[in-house]
Amino acid sequence: MTKAGTRRSAGPDGPWPVVRVLRVRDAGLCLAGVVVSGFGTSALWLAAGVWVKDLTGSDGLAALCVLAMWAPTLAGPALGTLADRVRRRPLLIATGLLMACLLLTLFAVDSRDTLWLLFAVLLVYGAAGVVHDAAESALVAAAVAPGLLGDFNGLRTTANEGMKLVAPLAGAGLYAAYGGPGVALLDAVTFVLATGVYAALRVREAPPERPTASRRRRTAEGTRYLRGHPGLRPLVLAGGVTMLCAGVNGATVYAVVDALGHSPAYAGALYAVQGAGSVAVGLLAGPAIRRLGGRRFAAAGIALFGVAVAARAAPYDAVALASGAAIGAGLPTVLIAALTAVQHETPGPLLGRVSATATSLVFTPNVLGLAAGAALVEPTGPRLLLPAVGAVLLGTAAVLAPARSATERPTPSAA
Repeated sequence: MTKAGTRRSAGPDGPWPVVRVLRVRDAGLCLAGVVVSGFGTSALWLAAGVWVKDLTGSDGLAALCVLAMWAPTLAGPALGTLADRVRRRPLLIATGLLMACLLLTLFAVDSRDTLWLLFAVLLVYGAAGVVHDAAESALVAAAVAPGLLGDFNGLRTTANEGMKLVAPLAGAGLYAAYGGPGVALLDAVTFVLATGVYAALRVREAPPERPTASRRRRTAEGTRYLRGHPGLRPLVLAGGVTMLCAGVNGATVYAVVDALGHSPAYAGALYAVQGAGSVAVGLLAGPAIRRLGGRRFAAAGIALFGVAVAARAAPYDAVALASGAAIGAGLPTVLIAALTAVQHETPGPLLGRVSATATSLVFTPNVLGLAAGAALVEPTGPRLLLPAVGAVLLGTAAVLAPARSATERPTPSAA
């Protein structure tokens, strides 16, 4: 893949990350695409479960909505291969239009008998999301200057967390007024708008290389590259451990609220301050990565996350709110650092597969952590479980913390 001319002229100079990123036309458009599509996705995540609950009265079937959207992540290496077989910008456009059309079929879901269609669309939605994220990661690496990738990925985190604070409320209101089809229409419209944003990009892409190996070997190349890269492997492994612990921590939220003596609705306040922490760290990520290096930035965030998780065991409102904000600030650091490192260190023809494989290795443990936390929280209680999780996180940070190597410094050739 060749780079756009804007990439060569852009650099890390500038007064503030938002200005540095938005100053580059294609970077601003990529960020706009993330915001628009993220809004619709966040709205659908909430509405899908409520929709199933209303049609069936089953909590278990409602929870399967999340599983249906997450399950395709397990096939990340195979799905990421598609992002390396074709040009990324047309793939993003085609994926967005496909999902817009599929979402409109949800207007036919009006009873328990037609619920299969909702789950089928959610499963395709999850698979398309894996392909979309892999292609978008590769396209961003072509559109954004190497020195701005940390800023862009930090701002992407800020945008995603901001959407999580706003979009579910919008989705809930739209669902209350027009039902599930109204939310599906909103998401379809956001896909069309994001498609228009991607169509406006001026990134020049070279034709993809003709495959010379079997599909199985091409799929495995992403895993082999991550396993053999001394800079990426520790970041991705640390990300997986962190997300495993995040899953356990997430499963304890209502036990923590109960220990504080509040109703379950108080969990909304904890999620709000956590989102605010993530928004803040996203704005600071780029300068911090340039100053500390990816590994030390991630290690510092994981350590903060570990201390905050352990502190949640104390049954005090002030501590719970402060630790929630610290969790929001600490958790995304390893995700931002890992994605930025993958974009810096991976050759363009491999970037889709490596990005999708890294995503699978980092986020799949979160589901396992949720299951483990749900099984452990009642017999052990948060006062024992949370400090243990915090200790695991602090150990992970200590292993990851060594000083940055030369390969972590962003240079044009590294991308």
